[in-house]
Amino acid sequence: MRKTILIPFILFGNFCFAQFTVPALPYSYEALEPNFDKETMQIHHDKHHDAYVTQLNKQVDANPALKNKTVEEICKNVSKYNTLTRNNAGGHYNHSLFWTILSPTSSLPSGLFMEDINKTFGSFDNFKTQFSDSAKTRFGSGWAWLIMDGKGKLKISSTPNQDNPLMDIVAVKGTPILGLDVWEHAYYLK
Repeated sequence: MRKTILIPFILFGNFCFAQFTVPALPYSYEALEPNFDKETMQIHHDKHHDAYVTQLNKQVDANPALKNKTVEEICKNVSKYNTLTRNNAGGHYNHSLFWTILSPTSSLPSGLFMEDINKTFGSFDNFKTQFSDSAKTRFGSGWAWLIMDGKGKLKISSTPNQDNPLMDIVAVKGTPILGLDVWEHAYYLK
């Protein structure tokens, strides 16, 4: 696993920087079994996510407007950039969030967050049903999301491909709280 933060090299007198990196998982590859097997986690994290980061860094090197931008800044203004930037910035952001959401131990939301879920969806079970329906009805590859919109309200949405609710090109915008990867590569080995 690469942990390099900055890789400078000289090209015609200019420095190019590998600005983005794949974050380390906060648990071992096998920690999520039987839900996610070790091999799927390794490939998903070390190959698929790494490919998004590698391609995003190539876009940063090729486009001075992307230099020194965070992945969130790129996503929020993604309409200014090409499709490769959109897909790879989305892939990096989405997966980075996804790894932090997964946990070897299960727990329910609590406090004000649970109150907001119950207020918005009627109950936690209703939320789970609606969220699951959003994931199951996403045609093709994409993501299901729980977001907080600009008015502070919880909403469920889904996006195609590697789009996400931060992006200025999606219909339902907001701050992602929970993202579920419904791409085949997340589950295809077992």
